[in-house]
Amino acid sequence: MSVLLSVLVGVLAAYILIYYSLFKGARFKSNVTLKGKTAIVTGSNTGIGKTTALDLAKRGARVILACRNKQKAEAAVYDIRKESGNPEVLYMHLDLASLKSVRDFAENFLKSEPRLDLLINNAGLIASGRTEDGFGMAFGVNHLGHFLLTLLLLDRLKQAEHSRVVNVSALLHRLGSVDFNLLNTHKDLVTGQSSWHAFRAYCHSKLCNVLFTRELANRLEGTSVTCYCLHPGVIATEIGRNMGVLQKLLFLPMSKLFFLDPEGGAQTTLYCALQEGLEPLSGRYFSSCALQNVSALGRDDALAKKLWEVSERLCGLS
Repeated sequence: MSVLLSVLVGVLAAYILIYYSLFKGARFKSNVTLKGKTAIVTGSNTGIGKTTALDLAKRGARVILACRNKQKAEAAVYDIRKESGNPEVLYMHLDLASLKSVRDFAENFLKSEPRLDLLINNAGLIASGRTEDGFGMAFGVNHLGHFLLTLLLLDRLKQAEHSRVVNVSALLHRLGSVDFNLLNTHKDLVTGQSSWHAFRAYCHSKLCNVLFTRELANRLEGTSVTCYCLHPGVIATEIGRNMGVLQKLLFLPMSKLFFLDPEGGAQTTLYCALQEGLEPLSGRYFSSCALQNVSALGRDDALAKKLWEVSERLCGLS
């Protein structure tokens, strides 16, 4: 019995050590208020997006929940208004898997909202399949939809005294690469539709987030807009909702034991959105509320510029 108890204590100690050293992450503490400012958070009907939107609403911001699912988004609006006491929280339809939907959202926003201070490109997924425009799902949603959305809203962001774009990437960008020949032939960064291909596509799309942020910062130099990308931590959210049954059986117990909750996962997003004095670090990558290094490919300015030019062409902007 004593041996078994010792083993259990050891396992518990190891779990606590791993959890707090690798997964728990830092906490962002700030009293900054956002009264009179407007923020867009994509994918904010659940998970870290919803938690991010709630925090911004509590600080007094006008918060736009840019989401695909109307029913879930309206439920999130109700929850956030109730908990924050802020009535200026509203839903606007955005399906990042459709470039037309992105354009419609931008048009509606620009017609109805006079200012934009924060654009938080939070939505992301791991999934196979194709977008409405025929792109691989992860590439189309995680990168291309947010790329187009940002460019369409850039002039409104520039009108604010100080505004920020925050792109939620992931540590898995380190496993990513960008094959432009594959993009030209397959409209995707992978060739298949298996679960492994979906995982690889996710990694590639997260590298695209890093590269997009880097090139965006270069192009915004001298303006009032800065941008940042981040790894939110290992989060127990609905990002794996498109996984197969076997994968979920393996993934869910692990996520419950080790992964951050949505509140913990939102901390670095909030840091990048609200921390004072970050302007000289525009274009950089953060994790656990601190500056971090990216992969070698993530520092490749030529690759970032080419991805921008190709993305413009794929979105019909050039």
